[in-house]
Parts: sequence; structure tokens; C-alpha cells
Amino acid sequence: MDKVSGHKSAVQYLFPPVEPFDRQMLDVGDGHTIYVEQSGRADGLPVVVLHGGPGGGCSPAMRRYFDPEIYRIILFDQRGCGRSRPHASVEANTTWHLVRDIEQIRETLGIDRWIVFGGSWGATLALIYGQTHPDRALHLVLRGVFTMTEGELDWFYGGGAGAFWPETWVRFVALIPEEERHDLIAAYHKRLFSGDLAQEITHAKAWSAWENALATVQSTGVGGDSPADYARAFARLENHYFTHRGFLEEDGHILARMDRLRDVPGTIVQGRYDMICPPITAHKVAALWPKCDLRMIPVAGHALSEPGISADLVGVMQKLARRA
Repeated sequence: MDKVSGHKSAVQYLFPPVEPFDRQMLDVGDGHTIYVEQSGRADGLPVVVLHGGPGGGCSPAMRRYFDPEIYRIILFDQRGCGRSRPHASVEANTTWHLVRDIEQIRETLGIDRWIVFGGSWGATLALIYGQTHPDRALHLVLRGVFTMTEGELDWFYGGGAGAFWPETWVRFVALIPEEERHDLIAAYHKRLFSGDLAQEITHAKAWSAWENALATVQSTGVGGDSPADYARAFARLENHYFTHRGFLEEDGHILARMDRLRDVPGTIVQGRYDMICPPITAHKVAALWPKCDLRMIPVAGHALSEPGISADLVGVMQKLARRA
């Protein structure tokens, strides 16, 4: 999850804007090329940023959580979104393809080990990457933890979050016939992949608006109107991954493998009032992770742009820089 949003409310905590010193389109096979950029210090402490969604893409503001005099900041757009091509494609697009892409980026850039920084779906991917390649992760810095379980999906698409935002939930389900509302992920999938572009865009905007509306603790319940191309890629990719439950072997896959991170330190920054990824998941992960520091932000929701979350993440990265 996590289409992010504006960073104006958090800007006082961030480093000044910085431009990349390197941009490239990396051929990762299967007909996909992904956008990769580097900014900050070319010989600095490497950190790779995993954006949310799936399908959210990276943004320039994401560079600003790291001191460019210290960090080598690597951002990339995951398969099918942002500047990666083909756009909105779900072919050869699974969690395991993305884990392989992250490793290809690391090898291409000549990096031995790096900090992995991710929020929401980016936190999911960071945990899976860390469990798959624990020897490559110096530290995992996670925000708004999501582990792709049935319970989490049911919370957000089965009416749990809707109990707090009934008027927003009504708008989300209104496009779906009553007889299909028992499985909104499947109902939206049918329409997001219908082949009718107008229908796909209409439902993509509704899918995106539901999530965006609940992103911040100051939300009014209105998700805004995302650009059609962005919304279509975001909604199709997110729905594709949720339909297939993240392409994981079992429900609770990540929690069952937390022992693989026993030697990897981690920090979780979690909003107390996160309506998209409730704090119980972060608490469960931290309880199974001996080297994890769980930091609960008192008045914050889900978005990276929450002031308390941004301030804490910058502080965490500064602390890691001093240790390096």
C-alpha cells in the first residue's frame, strides 16, 4: 500500500532537495526495464528506498530523508509503475521478481551491503528481501508495517476500516453491485482488468481514492482525484498483488520467517492511528525480532508525510549515520 502524498506538512524535518547524480533504465528481463537513480554522496553509506503500493512509484521527496553528505541514496520504480516500463503491466510482476530486481540493482551498482528503507508495501518488500538476503541488509528501517495477511486485507477491504469511515466506504463500494461486495478485491479486479480503458480508469480512481482518503490522521475522508495514468498503474498493480496474496507461500509467511532476521537490526516507525496498516502488525513483527526497535508515533496515521513520522525517520537515519 501507500500511494504517497504531499510532503508539505513534514518539510521542516527534511533535508533540502537534491538532484540525482545518476539515472538509468535497468533491463531486468521478462520485458521489463526499471528506473533507478542515485543521489547524495557517490561513496557514501548506501540506502535503498522501497516505495509503497505496489505501484506507488518513488518521488523526489523520498531523497530528503537522508543527509546527502553522508548517504548514497538509491531510489527505483518497481516493475510496471512510475518511469519503469511497460507501464501498468502485471506480466512477470510478482514479489519474487521484485526481490530479484533489488539484488540486480545492488550488484549493478557494486554495493556489498546496504540499509533497506521502506514503508507500507515497501516495508513488506523490505522484510521479504531481508529474510531472503539477510547477509545484504545492514539495517531495515520500516514505516507503517504491512505483512500481506488475510486479516490485514480483510481489515481494509472487508469493512474494518470502513467502520471508522462509513461515508468514505460507501463511496468505495458504490461502484460494485451488491451481490459482489462480499469480495471487493475480486470485484475490482474484474473491472481493473476488463480491457475497457474507461472502466479501468473509473475503478482505478475509486480504488486509489479509498486508500488516499485514510492516509493521514488529519484526513477529511476525501481521497482526491489522482491522474488517470497514475491511478491505473497503482490500482492494477496493487489489486494484482492483493489478489495473489503477495505471491507468498502461506498466510502469515513473513511472521513465520522472522527468525531469518535474528542477526539483522531493524527500526519500525509506526503511526498509532494508522487506518491502513494498524499498529497490531508492527507489534507482532517487533515481538518476533530481537534486534528491532519499535517506535510508536502518538498522533500519526499512515503516510510518510505525517510530521511525527517524518521527524522520527530522519532522526533514525541520522543515528545510523553516526554509527557508520
